[in-house]
Amino acid sequence: MKIQKHLCILHDEFPNSDMAPENFTRVTEFILTGVSSCPELQIPLFLVFLVLYVLTMAGNLGIITLTSVDSRLQTPMYFFLRHLAIINLGNSTVIAPKMLMNFLIKKKTTSFYECATQLGGFLFFIVSEVMMLAVMAYDRYVAICNPLLYMVVVSRRLCLLLVSLTYLYGFSTAIVVSPCIFSVSYCSSNIINHFYCDIAPLLALSCSDTYIPETIVFISAATNLVFSMITVLVSYFNIVLSILRIRSPEGRKKAFSTCASHMIAVTVFYGTMLFMYLQPQTNHSLDTDKMASVFYTLVIPMLNPLIYSLRNNDVKVALKKFMENPCYSFKSM
Repeated sequence: MKIQKHLCILHDEFPNSDMAPENFTRVTEFILTGVSSCPELQIPLFLVFLVLYVLTMAGNLGIITLTSVDSRLQTPMYFFLRHLAIINLGNSTVIAPKMLMNFLIKKKTTSFYECATQLGGFLFFIVSEVMMLAVMAYDRYVAICNPLLYMVVVSRRLCLLLVSLTYLYGFSTAIVVSPCIFSVSYCSSNIINHFYCDIAPLLALSCSDTYIPETIVFISAATNLVFSMITVLVSYFNIVLSILRIRSPEGRKKAFSTCASHMIAVTVFYGTMLFMYLQPQTNHSLDTDKMASVFYTLVIPMLNPLIYSLRNNDVKVALKKFMENPCYSFKSM
């Protein structure tokens, strides 16, 4: 199994980490190996990831601010975009501060409960993002396939309901999966081959049977991804059919432009997920997991504001007016 392979990798990389089965000292804290163990790379990597995090903060806070204060951006599409930005910001903030701090210190430890909290926070935001992308795909489907009924179908009440269910589902996943991961026994070995507390490297350290938590994680991940991807694929299948029925080139271009940003964001996100989970076991390693994790915890949250702003004239106009006169947007509401 993948977890057993990860355990072998850890044993090869840390042969002196006291992983002997006869030593069953209860673990009270974990050691994170980080992105790289090379001492000469710590400062350069710190600077790179600091820039990524600052750009993520600036971009997502910008989207949240613009979609909150500008009266032209008070539509369902921008309402969902605002919450996607909140989720991206939360996802990065759960991971990045601890990660950045560990680049500057020698003892990269995290307590048992801090590790559990970080995993719970990560699960909440990543599952919420998966569901939010599905909600946004449905929103684009209604906007293009039923434009005359858009504001009636995607009412404010439905928007609030969909966002609430998204957060509730993410929270329920976190409170089920995270305690399940930390209900197993961790004995002696406490070196997590990752830059944050993730499921696979944690279960690799367990000295008890991990069949139940692995099964729960598999069912949860499969359910989330399959449901979300089916919603996205069905929505965009109908969107493409609707666009092909439009006779004028200008009409097709306009219809396509309303969903182009979301299509790019969905492609980048699911492409990373599929790369991580569908690669052959012979090529799979924790180092590969690390790179994929960097992408969907830091790079994608940084890219999403750029994707939605650079290809969206409404956002660019709102940003320009906000920069010229920050009070203008508040007055126009």
